Amino acid sequence: MAYGREDIIHFVKDLNIKFIRLQFSDVLGISKNVAIPVQQLEKALDGELMFDGSSIEGFVRIEESDMYLRPDPNTFTIFPWNTREGATARLICDIYNPDGTPFEGCPRNTLRRAIAEAAKMGFEMVAGPEAEFFLFLKAADGTATTNTHDKGSYFDLSPVDLGENARRDMVLTLQEMGFEIEASHHEVAPGQHEIAFKYADALTTADNIATFKLVVRTIAMHHGLHATFMPKPIVGINGSGMHTHQSLFRDGQNAFYDPSQPSQLSDVARWYVAGLMEHVKGFTAITNPLVNSYKRLVPGYEAPVYIAWSERNRSPLIRIPARRGIGTRVELRNPDPSCNPYLALAVTLMAGLDGIRRRLTPPPPVSSNIYDMTEEERLALGIDILPQTLGDALKELAKNRVVREALGDHVYNRFMEAKTIEWNCYRTQVHQWELDQYLTVF
Repeated sequence: MAYGREDIIHFVKDLNIKFIRLQFSDVLGISKNVAIPVQQLEKALDGELMFDGSSIEGFVRIEESDMYLRPDPNTFTIFPWNTREGATARLICDIYNPDGTPFEGCPRNTLRRAIAEAAKMGFEMVAGPEAEFFLFLKAADGTATTNTHDKGSYFDLSPVDLGENARRDMVLTLQEMGFEIEASHHEVAPGQHEIAFKYADALTTADNIATFKLVVRTIAMHHGLHATFMPKPIVGINGSGMHTHQSLFRDGQNAFYDPSQPSQLSDVARWYVAGLMEHVKGFTAITNPLVNSYKRLVPGYEAPVYIAWSERNRSPLIRIPARRGIGTRVELRNPDPSCNPYLALAVTLMAGLDGIRRRLTPPPPVSSNIYDMTEEERLALGIDILPQTLGDALKELAKNRVVREALGDHVYNRFMEAKTIEWNCYRTQVHQWELDQYLTVF
């Protein structure tokens, strides 16, 4: 159900809401917000609230700082905490220039452009994420540690899984905020968890991921824990991924499903897979944006490293889950939860659409466990590897026209600038491992 301006005004009055948080994302995917008293709501809904864009990562320079927030009424929800003195509601905003045009540096607008391109081809993207995270204990002074709160493993139950109560409250809170939770469970590593929520259109899914991260962190804090979506916080155990299920619908029907084709996968689905494989090196910097992301993308910890697809096993980059009909979908396994969800969905959608436009043919699916193959066996099958560092990924991004156009010049330039600084800072550091390894030997 779509909401309008008057609906929001009615909700706020009827539910005794005192404050509204106007939420948006910077280029790096960090959620920002401006809190306003309810008396300013009508002004906000009319798009008249201004903020200083020069203070936000990747937005604008100081001399062009005035930006406008335009709340999307369909993102209205109430935060079900701190309600003693009146509730606080949330609206997610698009960013606009003073002349009324969409701001090119707004990640939500970037995804809107990709969605519009899909619509021109007759498609609507539907996506569902599986975002993993860690829960860690806090030190006596309240700072985060990497000490896990349990010794649990995949699907373990209390009392081994001591995060069960926190995860339960996260699920209940998300449900209060309108999420349809499909499953929640302990993941493979100690302290690692996953909560899966139902798929939706691409924009709603990206909004939901941003909201999900906020809720998980907030409820963890209420339990005296620290939640992190850092991809690889502890050496030697599995990292956190965000496998992203994607499908395209056309005229209300799943365009990836064709019962007359082998494996019931349509030509559109195969072209889409080929597009993802063609451009994955170029969009890896977006879906895996941290130096730390590449500590997860290594063999031996269930993370996808090899550029291949399969209808069965989970070792390739892309898996086709068994369900068919309306549930036919592609599971892209390399993204991690540190990514900007708006940009990640935008670039993967545009990569897939490019495969459809060009009718690219994917290589044969790989049914064998790629992790067990030798390098010679992989090369014989033409199986390439993802970028192995953020530096490598940035070079691939710079070369990829489709991904750059999906981002737009503004987002591309600001993202590259920020990430190049991050990579250069990292690679010029001397780390403790190097001192332990070399200081007394050489």
